[in-house]
This record gives sequence, C-alpha cells and structure tokens, in this order.
Amino acid sequence: MVQVSPWTGRRRSLAALSTLAALGLAATACGGAGGAPEPSGSAAAEVTDALVATYDGGVYVIDGESLDVVADIPLKGFNRLNPAGDGRHVLVSTSTGFRVLDARAARLTDVEFAASEPGHVVRHAGKTVLFADGTGEVTVFDPDDLGDGLPPTETYTTEHAHHGVAVVLGNGEMAVTRGDEEQRTGVRILDADRREIGGSGQCPGVHGEAAAAGGALLFGCEDGVLVYSDGELSKIDSPDDYGRIGNQAGHEESPYVLGDYKTDPDAELERPERVSVIDTRSRDLRLVDLGTSYSFRSLGRGPGGEGLVLGTDGALHVVDPESAEVTDSFPVIGEWTEPLEWQQPRPTLFVRAGTAYVTDPGERRLYAVDPESGDVRAQTRLPAAPNEITGVAAG
Repeated sequence: MVQVSPWTGRRRSLAALSTLAALGLAATACGGAGGAPEPSGSAAAEVTDALVATYDGGVYVIDGESLDVVADIPLKGFNRLNPAGDGRHVLVSTSTGFRVLDARAARLTDVEFAASEPGHVVRHAGKTVLFADGTGEVTVFDPDDLGDGLPPTETYTTEHAHHGVAVVLGNGEMAVTRGDEEQRTGVRILDADRREIGGSGQCPGVHGEAAAAGGALLFGCEDGVLVYSDGELSKIDSPDDYGRIGNQAGHEESPYVLGDYKTDPDAELERPERVSVIDTRSRDLRLVDLGTSYSFRSLGRGPGGEGLVLGTDGALHVVDPESAEVTDSFPVIGEWTEPLEWQQPRPTLFVRAGTAYVTDPGERRLYAVDPESGDVRAQTRLPAAPNEITGVAAG
C-alpha cells in the first residue's frame, strides 16, 4: 500500500506546487560512486531492483543493489511517485495526470492516465486505484495489464470532488472517501456494481488508508480511525478529542497498523513525538512515545511487520506493534528539521522487503539499511537533493 501524503486543509494549485518545486535545491554535484547516469533516461539493460527518486527538475532511476544512478530523466514541476503494482512500473504524478515510468528499463513512457490534480494511488487485492482530487474520479485497473498503451479501466466518480482515496477489495467492493472541497467526513462502501451498501460519516478529515491482515482496511480521522473488516465499518476513537491519524503504514500479514498522531488542530506544522499502533482485531489504539519528532514520510514496516520510524534525530526507530514499545534505534543520518512546506525535500523512509532506504537531501545521500541490525549495506551521494523515493518489487 502506498504510504500517503499529508493534507493541510486547503487546496494547493498546480501553479503553487511548481513554484515551490522551483525553490528546491539545485543540482550542482557529480554523480555517485557508481559513475555518471545515462543523460537520455534510457538504460541498455534492465535495472536491478529499481528505485525511483524525484529531485527538483527530474527523476532518477537507481540500481537497488549498487545504488548507482542509472538514468536521469528531466521532468519539470512538483512530481510524486507510487509503485504501479506490477513489479516493473512506477506512476509519476505530474500536473496533467499519472504518467507511467518503466523503472526496469529506466524509461519514462508516453502513457498517461489523465487526471485533474492526481492524488492517492492504492494497490490492493490485485487492483491499482487512482484518485483525481480535482474531479473525484476513481480509476481502477489491473497493473499486470500495463505495457503498451493504457490498460482496460473501470471508472467511478464521487458526488463531490475532494482530496480522497479509494480501495477495491478482493470481492469487488470499493471503499471510497466522501467529502467536498470544504470538508471530508467519512467513507462509503460500494458493492461490485457500485451501489452503496454501507458507510460512515463519523470520520472528520478522513485521510489515508492502510491494509492489514485478514483483509482489514483502515482510514485515518481527526479523532481516531475507521476500520472496515468482515463487511462492517467500526470507529476507534483517539484518546484525545483531537487525535489526528492522517498517515498510516500497513502490512498485509500483520493485524496492526502504524500511524502518525497529532493533537494540535491549530498548529502551522505540528512536530509530534508519538505514533499510534492500531490492532484491527481488538479495535485497540495505543500510543508510542519515540522521544523525537518525525514527518509524514517517516513511517514504514519491516519484513516481519515491525514498525519503522525515521526520526528527526536521524535514527531509525523500531516499534514492536504487539507491545507498542520501541525495541531498537539505529543512527543513520544527522539530525534534521521538518520544513514547513510539505512539498519541500526532507529525509524519507522507503522500505522494500528486508531493506530500509533512507534519503538525506541535505547531504544528497541515499542509504540502504538492514532494519534488523541497523547496518548500512550501501550508500551513495546523488547529483541533486532527492525528494520522494519509491521502488518496484525486488527480485
């Protein structure tokens, strides 16, 4: 599942995003230890366990083992990244839609799912679901059909455009947020024919989603979470009147979901030091004190379902979800401060199989870390400061 973006409560125009992107750090240095990248954005052979990272002015395709930059693909504007779900392609959210990047071939294709204000991308139960914030249009496709041209799609449009998210379940049902440009209030459940069969309006500020074991789905609220499991939607309240959980990291073999946790509705940028752990079976929500703050790009899950949080102290903190305790902390980078604007680069965590990838945009570095021992398996210095990072399935 995709690790989701924050929502500031006000809509950003594409022009504003482009302006903010232009303020990012400029590329001034040479390539990493693996040699210069292909300037054309193409590679002679398939990239091993490809990683993809954005920077101000383009996209890097990186070999996941050596961390060599294989291709440098120019691309203007503020761009976002999500795996497409087929182990080969990455969807690049641009100003006009979701563009398909063949990560293994290190090539940005001309294939694009047109979308007004492209937002969340969710992969679940063999389907990839795109949400266009500008129209409320939901696009569903089988990622294995990606290749030449656009794959067959199903579309559904919400009643009002909003910053939303949708998930398709294995039985064909769809869970989709409801709201409008002013507020988001809850989740609707649609059957395979897209008729409403359930829902809840008890989720103010609904944002983000995560999947857990047993097919459970979780959606964040400003006062807790909604869990959809075994055909029922239930609310789990936060211990605070305002206890916002807006970004989550799930693991489809674990019943626990790791979430952020914020308690100040008036903060320009709250820097929380606690994370939430939700048991989707018992409907129990517990808080874990990290002793350091983190950002919305700090959450991940290890190969055994352990929670991983990249703190502003520069360490990778390991959370046992069953005990809701921090069990290890491994120093990786130096201390850092989260920028006020969410589009600006900040250290980011991306976890794939048994490797945690950590970026340090201030130093233009990328690290591959063993989340069990904290050992740094590989590192490199990138030509420009990385912003977002993702990758295709290893192997």
